[in-house]
Amino acid sequence: MKKITILLSLLLCSSAFAAEPSPKSETPVKDHLQNHFKLYGFIRNYFAYDSRESVSGTADLFYYLPKDVNMKDGIDINATPSFRFLALTSRLGVDVSGYQIGNVHFGAKIEGDFYAGLSSVDAEKNPAVKNFFPNNTKIMGTAQARLRQAYATITWKDLPLSKQEKASVGLKIGQAWHPMGADMPHLFSLEAGAPFGPFSRTPQVTMDAGLGKNWVISASALWQMQYQSAGPVGTSAIYMKYGCTPEVYAAVAFKTKDFLVRAGVDMVSIKPRVLGTVPAPTTEDPAAVKTVKVSDRKTSLLYYLYAQYSYKSFAIKAKTTYGEGGEHMNLMSGYAKVGENPDGSWNYASMRNSSSWLSMSVGKKWQGVLFVGYVKNLGLAKEASMPLAKSDVYFCSNGFSNINQMYRINPQFVYNIGKLNVGIEYQWTAVQYGEYQKNVYELGADPVISLDKRALATEGLHWVGNHRVNMMVKFNF
Repeated sequence: MKKITILLSLLLCSSAFAAEPSPKSETPVKDHLQNHFKLYGFIRNYFAYDSRESVSGTADLFYYLPKDVNMKDGIDINATPSFRFLALTSRLGVDVSGYQIGNVHFGAKIEGDFYAGLSSVDAEKNPAVKNFFPNNTKIMGTAQARLRQAYATITWKDLPLSKQEKASVGLKIGQAWHPMGADMPHLFSLEAGAPFGPFSRTPQVTMDAGLGKNWVISASALWQMQYQSAGPVGTSAIYMKYGCTPEVYAAVAFKTKDFLVRAGVDMVSIKPRVLGTVPAPTTEDPAAVKTVKVSDRKTSLLYYLYAQYSYKSFAIKAKTTYGEGGEHMNLMSGYAKVGENPDGSWNYASMRNSSSWLSMSVGKKWQGVLFVGYVKNLGLAKEASMPLAKSDVYFCSNGFSNINQMYRINPQFVYNIGKLNVGIEYQWTAVQYGEYQKNVYELGADPVISLDKRALATEGLHWVGNHRVNMMVKFNF
């Protein structure tokens, strides 16, 4: 009897343990966040000095180029130094990953920093500004948050390609780096080598297909938001909106463990105008016109080649772009109105541009970087068939159409200790400005003086340079 009692007790205990549910995490929400969401960002301060008035954005932290000589009463008012320091470009982002259905993986990213909200002294409301300062710069105010990136990803992995190789196909949908500007040099400065290379974040649908271990083909349809095309009403995304045609990009890449080379092409087709005018048919006034819808369109192709190589603590990168347009990616280019048609439409020609950079980096804890860049303006792809005025040239809003060429030499040193980066750089940017060779058209009784037929400044060439000293203190998390 005693044995039976002990056996029953053991059975009851074992059944009780078997009925007990498996232990659950006491913090399921925390575990889910840790497995699928990664918060990242940094606090970043820049301290920048310029020896000359320059074109720059984001409170003068994003540097483009020095301004040309501007003589007033015997002095060059643009030969004026300036200084600033700001934490404006501090950043916060979230990566989402780890969601999967079969072999389909899902992810997302959202990232922001600060940009808008800075105000300036309005020279129109306060004319005294022009008497006391050489430039009307946005330098004060409270920065507001802005969206940098926000996209979702869908990736199909382990697709059959051959007996030895697998393929993968990924889609990126949303606001992200322009694929032509995603490969950047080893620089901590905010402009990351612009305008010597493409720089843009933009709405897009991008497909990357990995064909085995070494080959990747890419294709994108892109729209415009912050970085926009130039045109008759200024820099705007309105030309793409009414053109109803997205920007199209395609590329192929070959990669190994230490080496990558990528070649691609980008096409932009925009509608600079929807409405135009033609002479009014039934009126005695020869200057009378009537409004008509026009078929204006400007299409351009831009090509690029990128390569990178790394060995231990040494790395080298290089990129070159050549083609037409590209002002919507901060390249020193644009296009021009070169002819008028009887139906009221205009003909356009894109400016050709060659932009290249080379970047080298060595070291980890103590990191040395050297960047060199060069830009050459090659003028319009075809000559104008009409007198060309300066207002007919639609150039990048961060540059000037009378640029002939420019270059930059930029060494920097960075000390990396844990999550803290401290860096200092010297940047010399020189621009060769010039004047247009004048052409005279005999139209009617009075001759019309025109710009160079290819809108290329070749007369009175002279160099203008700026010394920039920039320091960065950055804490990553």
